[in-house]
Amino acid sequence: MIRKLFTWPLDTVMMVGEKVKEEVDKELYDVEHIQKKLVHLQMMLEMEEISEEHYQQQEEELLIQYRIAKQMEQNGGIHKEG
Repeated sequence: MIRKLFTWPLDTVMMVGEKVKEEVDKELYDVEHIQKKLVHLQMMLEMEEISEEHYQQQEEELLIQYRIAKQMEQNGGIHKEG
């Protein structure tokens, strides 16, 4: 009982840290999420909300992320939650 009282703050911080890591992994390495960002980027270009230069820069970054995400997915690095 006393141990829980003293470890509760640390356990809470660790739990929050794990959730943050999950969200960061999703943002950076989730293939579907990256695909949606690429589609959104294409729409922004077509609607002339961004320049061609900005589009190319963002697309290049997203494609790098996509390749890494696919590689991680194939290697079992990211576990998808259903």
